[in-house]
Amino acid sequence: MKKKDIYKMSLKKHKKYGGKIEIALKFSIANKNDLSLAYSPGVAEVSREISKRPQSAKDYTLKGNSVAIVSDGSAILGLGNLGALAAIPVMEGKAALFKKFADIDAFPICLDTQNEDEIIAIVKAIAPVFGAINLEDISAPRCFNIEKKLRAELNIPIMHDDQHGTAVVVLAGLINSLKLRKSKKENVKIVLNGAGSAGIAIAELLLMYGFKNIILNDSRGVIYQGRQDLNSDKKRLASLTNKKNIKGTLVNSLMGADIFIGVSKGGVLSEEMIKTMNAKPIIFALANPEPEIMPEKAKKTGAFIIATGRSDYPNQVNNALAFPGIFRGALNNHIKQFNDAMFIKAALALASSIKNPTTEKIIPTPFDKGVVEKIAKVIR
Repeated sequence: MKKKDIYKMSLKKHKKYGGKIEIALKFSIANKNDLSLAYSPGVAEVSREISKRPQSAKDYTLKGNSVAIVSDGSAILGLGNLGALAAIPVMEGKAALFKKFADIDAFPICLDTQNEDEIIAIVKAIAPVFGAINLEDISAPRCFNIEKKLRAELNIPIMHDDQHGTAVVVLAGLINSLKLRKSKKENVKIVLNGAGSAGIAIAELLLMYGFKNIILNDSRGVIYQGRQDLNSDKKRLASLTNKKNIKGTLVNSLMGADIFIGVSKGGVLSEEMIKTMNAKPIIFALANPEPEIMPEKAKKTGAFIIATGRSDYPNQVNNALAFPGIFRGALNNHIKQFNDAMFIKAALALASSIKNPTTEKIIPTPFDKGVVEKIAKVIR
């Protein structure tokens, strides 16, 4: 289906239904007796019990199976800073995926502020209702600080999915890609284009997993030690990547590379640039809705494996493969907080969901059975 047709049909469907989610009752309120149990006077005993044992709120209320999806609308998909109202359909869609794939009750919380301290204060204030917090579509570098501070100050797990969900699915895809290519993680050169929330999280997780040779690029070119315009997160990664401290542009960094990962903007990778890479290059062109290079063009240059963020091509790197299982595991196993070791386990579980990977299927689809359960088991 053509993109313009998808846009038209999506608008029509959203208008018809007035969104994608609704609240449903878990038990019947059909008479006065039911009402007395669901509300006054019976509910008073539930409140007293929770007051005596705060942890029991997870047993007696929606807290045990609920997630807040919090966004300020500052980095919506590939569309940019569209604000809180425009964030609603995306967060509502994410809530629908939580329910569909992991049976988690998730709620869109779209904030009409982009002030870091105000966001932190609001999330802390609403946290008692929820079992976990999914931060979403918050621009870098604020997203790093917000996640870090909330993790330190709340006793429920916090995850910015644009960072960690993306990194988990990318790592899973690379694990199976390298199996097919018969390459070792220690020996390949990876070039990452995009050093926002997703790019930085991907780099950090790949380093932790054991990749040795990674070069990052941002909108101004290669990130290297001594570059004067780097923020604190990029400075930290400059000291861990680009061991030869090369300078220049994406063109320079791609020479002799084995893997390209793009989380930036469409059209920045040319056929000529791929030709400078090593044989059997792996291309993850993940910008949405237009990838860094269209798969047809990448194939012409001899790309061995191609992944995009789009559902109309094979190997869709989609966060929906990761976050339902990650949060299902967090709620089931009552974890205190997420960490990178959990995300690596999630990536390994996701990769192992494909018993016999092929170049056209290095990762499952969100509709493949057992993926959520497999990931949830390792989040502990």
